[in-house]
Amino acid sequence: MEQLEESISLVLDTLGGIIWGPFVLIPLLAITGFVLTVRLRGIQFTKLGPALRLGLKDRRDEGADDGDVSQFQALTTALAATVGTGNIVGVATAIALGGPGAVFWMWVTGILGMASKYSEAFLAVRYRTKDDAGEVSGGPQYYLERGITKKVGGVSIGKVLAISFAVFAVIASFGIGNMTQANAIARNVGSSWGLETWVVGIVLMIAAFAVLIGGIKSIGRVTSALVPLMILLYVVASIWILLVNVSAVPAAFGLIFTDAFTGTAATGGFIGATIAQAMRFGMARGIFSNESGMGSAAIAAAAAKTTHPVRQGLVSMTQTFIDTIIVVTCTALVLITTGAWATSEDNAAFATGEAFSSGLPGQWGHWVVTISLALFAFSTILGWCYYGERCVERLVGRGGVMPYRVIFCIVVYIGATTSLSLVWGFADVMNGLMALPNLIGLLVMSGLIARETRHYLQNDPDLRASKAQVAMFMKDRDGGIDTYELTGR
Repeated sequence: MEQLEESISLVLDTLGGIIWGPFVLIPLLAITGFVLTVRLRGIQFTKLGPALRLGLKDRRDEGADDGDVSQFQALTTALAATVGTGNIVGVATAIALGGPGAVFWMWVTGILGMASKYSEAFLAVRYRTKDDAGEVSGGPQYYLERGITKKVGGVSIGKVLAISFAVFAVIASFGIGNMTQANAIARNVGSSWGLETWVVGIVLMIAAFAVLIGGIKSIGRVTSALVPLMILLYVVASIWILLVNVSAVPAAFGLIFTDAFTGTAATGGFIGATIAQAMRFGMARGIFSNESGMGSAAIAAAAAKTTHPVRQGLVSMTQTFIDTIIVVTCTALVLITTGAWATSEDNAAFATGEAFSSGLPGQWGHWVVTISLALFAFSTILGWCYYGERCVERLVGRGGVMPYRVIFCIVVYIGATTSLSLVWGFADVMNGLMALPNLIGLLVMSGLIARETRHYLQNDPDLRASKAQVAMFMKDRDGGIDTYELTGR
């Protein structure tokens, strides 16, 4: 059995090295984010304020008549799926493998990824449709096929990309968004409070099913209440530790920037890292954390009640800002200022807990990490189930949704009670395979995204459109697909 695990691990490492190497996903992520940033005229910088204003109000967009949840609920559902173990364990692992410089490349992924996240959500709303039960469905599994109509040898390129994404997303949902999360909860809760993993597994399975049975509306209600509280708890605890160690914060930033371009020498339990390792693991864990470019969060964005794709694109863009620029940075600075980052890969999973335990008095640090990880991971399970079921609906129809939910909840128990030594390698591979067709689609459709965005913002620069203005932008519905006025098309 050990020999089989070693063989599988070798295959996953090889695939991960190819996909995340210097010739495939890393340059494609950077190029896509850069192209979209340029074509959208730095929208992640110029419109961040209005985007936060739109996203953080818990009501549907005024005048909206389509969608299943409010923009805020769509945002928290996407945040629920992204703010998970990647923000706690993933950051520690990135630093353990790539050194503090990996954090810089996580930031780069996040900043460029904001333009990618905007574009994904824009396309998701623009090309969304409704399933047989009347629920809104959208995301790369739809917009790749509907937005890219070119055929080669009678085969639709867009359809191939769309189906590829859907297949990879369904497979990934059981690993990235399920087993890794359930296992992290079971291990940490068991270690903190002595509960058996099978007990934690049963509780998680029942709790997940109770929420997931109600679909996106039930998920939206839970995440809109849970996500703000869990992020606030974690960020406040992090800020407390940073204030206590405030003198070490400038040096921590300096270490992140210098090591990103020089590599990191061996120290403590850390074996050292090159610039290439910092880039690879920083960008890989960055996309694992914020999912920008993967296309998954676009599935939640498609369900939002919004009047125009631009507005929901801006709301979704704030997800990457909150996830990477705020939460990931908090974790990284706590790890570096407390010295807990200098550890081996095997101990990386516990490094954040050690950092918080040393930074907060008594048992508070240990409890904060355990509670935060449990909330982060459970909310990720909810969000990823929705992503997976929408892709199942695209592949086999509405009839496959309920069986998928049941199987997904059973796998939650399996993840909580099983050793998952290979799952992180599997997660990196599946993240990459999901991202490839989506990134290709974003580049192909970047002109359409830029034209329609420019047209809307020229007429509504402050994003305060009245119902009359909204009517000006929107045309009649055609075949269940939203269509909007274009310029230069």
